[in-house]
Amino acid sequence: MAVAEESHFGRAAIRLGMAQPPLSQRVQRLERELGVRLFERTSRQVTITRAGTLLLDDARELLARSEALRATARRVRDGESGLLRAALPPDIAGETLAAILAGFRESHADVELELHEVSTTQQLAQFGTHDLDVGLIHHPCDVSGLELGPVLRRELGVLLPRDAPAAALDEVPLSALGGYDLVMFHRADAPALFDDLLTTCARNGYTPPTVRHGQGVTFVHGLIMAAKAVAFSPKDVAPAQGPDGEGALVWRPLAGSPLAWRHSVAWPRGRSDKAVATFADVATRALRRSETVSADLPARPLHLRPAAEYWL
Repeated sequence: MAVAEESHFGRAAIRLGMAQPPLSQRVQRLERELGVRLFERTSRQVTITRAGTLLLDDARELLARSEALRATARRVRDGESGLLRAALPPDIAGETLAAILAGFRESHADVELELHEVSTTQQLAQFGTHDLDVGLIHHPCDVSGLELGPVLRRELGVLLPRDAPAAALDEVPLSALGGYDLVMFHRADAPALFDDLLTTCARNGYTPPTVRHGQGVTFVHGLIMAAKAVAFSPKDVAPAQGPDGEGALVWRPLAGSPLAWRHSVAWPRGRSDKAVATFADVATRALRRSETVSADLPARPLHLRPAAEYWL
């Protein structure tokens, strides 16, 4: 293109910022590859051939597409377009999920957000196999090799049958739940968190006769109603009450706030592109808007902090 537009190898070489002999060699190599002669050369001038004229528009189009490809690659590299594989735990409220999706879409319309409902254990495994770019994890867990956003605390209350004696209390001590089974996630989903919750319950006078496992909201609520059981949950995922406040289940805060989820956005160390940083910021802000969330640790920049800095 430069030689055709300049009709001179010397001027074309200057325009391209290269020496003339390599330019002549590259044009000759291109002619051999295409099997046609592109230029007629004399000692005084260079004239494009008919074949060269017919191919020139295609050459311009190819060059434009090449530049567009490189620009797209740069946006993908910088997290401005492409695909972001993200995960949230099952206990996130629907309103929070909607806020995360809307906030990310507003900031990165060119990035496809592939969002999955995944437990902490599964997220850690997928980080290890490079099948996940960013996720919201429960603490405590092994965060080696990860970077974290701020750790946020979501206070837990108790979800219990309306006819349970403790339901009449404004705040429920853990010791008042004696005799009730406890519905929890499977230990394999977050072993350290599972053990930490049961240890805290025991220290505060509550040892459930049986720990039942459930994850889906409908299933958990059914177990509570049918099996003389309770479950711990943040207020933002408690079942909605009717206009008269009636319902089979009620949510009550725990006296002394002994239990809480601790969340933070996590991503593999060294992965700090714009899409990851935006997801971390949007998810953190969506969680903070919940009335049951407070900062467990001071907020820090979301894209350059190793996990170890939050736990030393």
